Amino acid sequence: MKQLDISIAFFRSGILGYGGGPSSIPLVHKEVVERFKWMDDDEFGDVLALANTLPGPINTKMAGYIGYRVGGYLGMVNAILSSILPTILLMIILLTSLSSVKDLPWVAGMTKAVVPVVGVMMATLTWDFFRKSYQTLGKIKAGLVVVGSLLVLEVLGIHPGILIAAILIFALVKRDKAPKGAEKNVERGVG
Repeated sequence: MKQLDISIAFFRSGILGYGGGPSSIPLVHKEVVERFKWMDDDEFGDVLALANTLPGPINTKMAGYIGYRVGGYLGMVNAILSSILPTILLMIILLTSLSSVKDLPWVAGMTKAVVPVVGVMMATLTWDFFRKSYQTLGKIKAGLVVVGSLLVLEVLGIHPGILIAAILIFALVKRDKAPKGAEKNVERGVG
């Protein structure tokens, strides 16, 4: 049953993820976190950050990792195939028929209408991640990370993968300091 669930989850995100990786991320989140509850928001954020640092299509990388985590090697192969087969089949079908309808106004309108929908999906996911970071980091630190990331990406023009890798390295190197007295309380059985 687990393999069927993996197949359904990644088939849905693969078939509905029109527009590439950015449009499929919220769909994968919906399946993995909300519907099947294979991981929580924090774990999904970690997987997303890791997938962004590696080369290649993000949906495939996330499918491979999550599939492996849920169903082992068979789950990994199942998730990858379930996420790429819809795209392959749709490309074959659509490319053979697209040449006859590509200049029709309604086709161009459909393509233009998808862009704002993907934007709203990404904004919703971004807001959810910001809300989680606000809860864990606090208002000031979360705001500094957002503003700093925006400056690094837009003003300095640094690749997002480099920024994500730097933040991951910083998080690994930085150790959280326990407040003074916390160790004494733990030794006494308090806290």
